[in-house]
Amino acid sequence: MAPDDFNHEAHLRLAYVYLCRGERDLAAERMKSALLAFLDHLGVGRAKFHETMTGAWIDAVAHFMDRTPACRGFEDFIARNPVLCDSNIMLTHYSAELLFSDRAREAYLEPDMQPIPGKKNRLPAE
Repeated sequence: MAPDDFNHEAHLRLAYVYLCRGERDLAAERMKSALLAFLDHLGVGRAKFHETMTGAWIDAVAHFMDRTPACRGFEDFIARNPVLCDSNIMLTHYSAELLFSDRAREAYLEPDMQPIPGKKNRLPAE
């Protein structure tokens, strides 16, 4: 696959496939491994990998899978949940300052604005 072909929808598809095959934590680990292997194959290494973004999108896809009746596959799933196609939706959960920080790239951080539905996380105390 060409790097330019691995867009937002491709990330969603990968999350969906891994979540169909296992629970959230296992899916997240498999997705991380696959993305890191892909980046290594491209010769860019871990520098392009974003830990928080990967985990947050796994959480979002898992949430919509939990609340969507059985689908015939990814195309059916995404047709029923088009909100996932908006790559900016994470900015309703994370401030840009946090989401695009080096800390968020290197380690999974909980949302600082609004929890991702279905995930038992807490906002920081004010």
